[in-house]
Amino acid sequence: MSKRAAAPKAQAGPADERWFDWLVYLIAAVIIVIVLYPLLFVVSASFSDPAKVLGGEVWLLPKGVTVDAYANILDNDKIWRGYANSILYTAVGTAVNIVMTLLAAYPLSRPDLPLRKGLMLIVTLTMFLSGGLIPIYLLVKDLGMVDTMWALIVPGAVSTYNLIVMRTYFQSSIPWELQEAAHMDGCSNWRLLASIILPLSKPILAVMVLFYAVGHWNSFFNALIYIRSEELYPLQLVLREILLISQSDAVDGLVGMEDKVLLAESIKYAVIIVSSLPVLIMYPFVQRHFVKGVMIGSIKG
Repeated sequence: MSKRAAAPKAQAGPADERWFDWLVYLIAAVIIVIVLYPLLFVVSASFSDPAKVLGGEVWLLPKGVTVDAYANILDNDKIWRGYANSILYTAVGTAVNIVMTLLAAYPLSRPDLPLRKGLMLIVTLTMFLSGGLIPIYLLVKDLGMVDTMWALIVPGAVSTYNLIVMRTYFQSSIPWELQEAAHMDGCSNWRLLASIILPLSKPILAVMVLFYAVGHWNSFFNALIYIRSEELYPLQLVLREILLISQSDAVDGLVGMEDKVLLAESIKYAVIIVSSLPVLIMYPFVQRHFVKGVMIGSIKG
């Protein structure tokens, strides 16, 4: 008796593939709404009548459009001084971070560096072991950096995670044979770094600039600990002070308390927009290299 041939397994048809595509689109749309709605709400609330915001009338579009919150914020000279300080701290801090990370990551990526694995182990241990807040503060104080710009820059001059990502990028994306050929042609280490390594490292440099710059711009805890003079306050600390003052003024006294509460509510949303705007403006300029640099620097190797 002849054996019956096994029937071939049914393959997914075009209809099944279309359903899968629609499911992916639906999930992506839900994620986009979850991510974008809070930002749109904050923008709308900052331009809306605070009474309508507290009443739950604002969902997506502004209602009772007003710019009183922005007028109160931008009329304050501390805001502009804080902006200037934050721009200075971010620019200088990011430059220091990039130089220090580059000078550490590139040697650690070279296979001809003596004791490379031991040095990399010591660097990695700093991700898990820390002296703690009090010892770091005492060190910064003994170095005379309290109430100076350098207290916000020097302690975090190198991020271990960013160093490892950049080192991995150098190892996986820049052929060692290219570097050996440059040495055979008489290229010095500094010339190799400036003429070959840096031009080939634009994606990872863009990623590092964005990571470090956003970190400096959003940082306020270090300034809260180390900065004493109001003239040196970064923007985040100035906005925090304004918000706390507005809330405390709303609580103190009975005359005009309702108006102060409403103004404090409106200021709360406006300060988020004011402090986030520079980062949102900067991101499109590095977005072209961002995804490529992160994927190559973190997955390969």
